[in-house]
Amino acid sequence: MQAKKKALLSIFLVVFVDLVGFGMIIPILPYYAESFGASATVLGFLMMSYSGMQFLFSPFWGRLSDRVGRRPVLLICIIGIASSMLVLGFAKSLLWLFIGRVLAGFFGANISAAQAYIADVTPPEERAKGMGLIGAAFGLGFLFGPALGGFLSQWGYGTVAFAVAGLAVFNFFFAALFLKEPSRKTGRVSLNKKIWWRVVTRESTGLPILLFFLVTLGMAQLETSFAYFVLARFGLDAFHAGMILAGMALMMALIQGGAIGKLAKQFGEMRLVAVGVLFMVPGLLSASFVPHLKLFVLSMLIYVIGYSIVSPSLSSLVSKGGEKDFQGLTMGVYQSAGSMARILGPVMAGLLYDHLGIAAPFLSACTVFMIALAVQIVKLMTAAKGEAYADIPDPS
Repeated sequence: MQAKKKALLSIFLVVFVDLVGFGMIIPILPYYAESFGASATVLGFLMMSYSGMQFLFSPFWGRLSDRVGRRPVLLICIIGIASSMLVLGFAKSLLWLFIGRVLAGFFGANISAAQAYIADVTPPEERAKGMGLIGAAFGLGFLFGPALGGFLSQWGYGTVAFAVAGLAVFNFFFAALFLKEPSRKTGRVSLNKKIWWRVVTRESTGLPILLFFLVTLGMAQLETSFAYFVLARFGLDAFHAGMILAGMALMMALIQGGAIGKLAKQFGEMRLVAVGVLFMVPGLLSASFVPHLKLFVLSMLIYVIGYSIVSPSLSSLVSKGGEKDFQGLTMGVYQSAGSMARILGPVMAGLLYDHLGIAAPFLSACTVFMIALAVQIVKLMTAAKGEAYADIPDPS
């Protein structure tokens, strides 16, 4: 038990430091791109370049971690992220911003290895709580990251990238010293295309992957247009936009770091996903129209409560429904579906923002969330016991 707690704490800290850096970059990236004359559509393609690499390489890193171990993959990716931030910091044109983001996407596809690590060290009944640690790391990363990034942006956007590079170097040495390779009962595995297809078509993994794609498609539209939206409607700069994101991140960390495990045990992950989406839709819908900043922040907090419930629940479902020998690959395919959504979402958001108005990406995201909710309702109504996968053990 003590060894499991140490392992979870170590992977949490590694992911947390990684995501602090990620959180520092995201709020300033639209302003960085705009300084080189980028429109919202070009920003969408910039965001897509990062996600495109994650789509291509999340299964690769997950599969590699199944073969050689979680720890070496995480170490390689961390130092790779540091190099990508140096490219971003020295960027003198939009081209170099794109190159930096492509590298960051390639090495940033390591979240599948981190999720597989958690699957290795947690039993099925504690899987949602374990995956909640990843969500809490995201939340805390976006609590401290945007505030720190916004503060450092006063000395130039490149300064933020250099700070993230330094943070990644620190994270590398921390992981090298304290992150231990989890023990796994499975050895090296032989993989082929049929395994990939089985992950997608197997109902216990295919449905959560589909829902993750839909939820992330809406989330990506929100992320891409958020800075432009608050700048156009409320006149907020990078620092103040970062403060709003930090407040949302705090709410995310509180829910995913504490309550999600108990909620999953009581209600089951599939029901939690449906409830979470029921928070996300009205929260984001109201945020699209409210004229006052305080009401906007309140609406976004309602939205983030829902997202904080949905995200770890889906991760838990796909992990519990996957095969033990292929946890890394399963989580890689799962993350790849999210990356595909992040390819489509930013482009959609940029085009909608430029041609249909500043609220159009938010409304489009609401539509996608309602489609996900419809899928949920159909599944819950047709499930034999009214609850899908909540008590599924890890397949052997």
